[in-house]
Amino acid sequence: MSMARIVSYAGAAGAALPPPIATAARESVRRIAASAVALSLALVISATCVQALAAEAQDTVHSFYQTLLGAMKEGRTLGQSGRFARIDPVVRRLFDIPSMARVAVGGTWTTLSAVQQEQVMAAFASYISATYAERFDSYSGQQLEVTGQQSSGSGTMVRTRIIKAGGEPLGIDYLLRQNEGVWQIADVYLDGAISQLATQRSEFGAILRRDGFDGLLATLSRKVNLLTGTIAKAS
Repeated sequence: MSMARIVSYAGAAGAALPPPIATAARESVRRIAASAVALSLALVISATCVQALAAEAQDTVHSFYQTLLGAMKEGRTLGQSGRFARIDPVVRRLFDIPSMARVAVGGTWTTLSAVQQEQVMAAFASYISATYAERFDSYSGQQLEVTGQQSSGSGTMVRTRIIKAGGEPLGIDYLLRQNEGVWQIADVYLDGAISQLATQRSEFGAILRRDGFDGLLATLSRKVNLLTGTIAKAS
């Protein structure tokens, strides 16, 4: 029932009924009208909140890409270690490092002490940052685009593509989840199929079986040093 019809009905009811009953009828109609307005506002606010949450998922990836582009454009000046220093704090803020490290380590995670888990998370975050710093080393017209998103049972998938100058676009998808109201990256998929975490879980599992916890930390540290140019790659 429209607001005009509610008001019209209230006027008609007041004219046809005795004063006490008419007053009660008008009051009842006003309450109904007020409830209808409140419901409409609630629906609008709810829809706006849903849209805002969806936008924030894409904003996280867009913010990360802006950081990568900035590091790339200053890549030669910054050098490998400088790019790492630029990217690392952003990775630690935008990536769900605790969740990703837990998945990458696998079943061994529950056998680690709290101190060991913290060590793995710190090393894992550095490894992610160093990998991006090494791969996105310079700028020659590349485009990093967020193209859309899709909700799934495990979170929200934000779809992107990286277009190299004169090259074919490379599709990269980011799985995001909300942690305390903040959208964070929980996994990365190459061409929408190859899970970064699944690959790392396989690699880390082999290292843990062969060299144990200390071996995993040493391997991650060495990889970071290689990727950031702290030690020579030929050594």
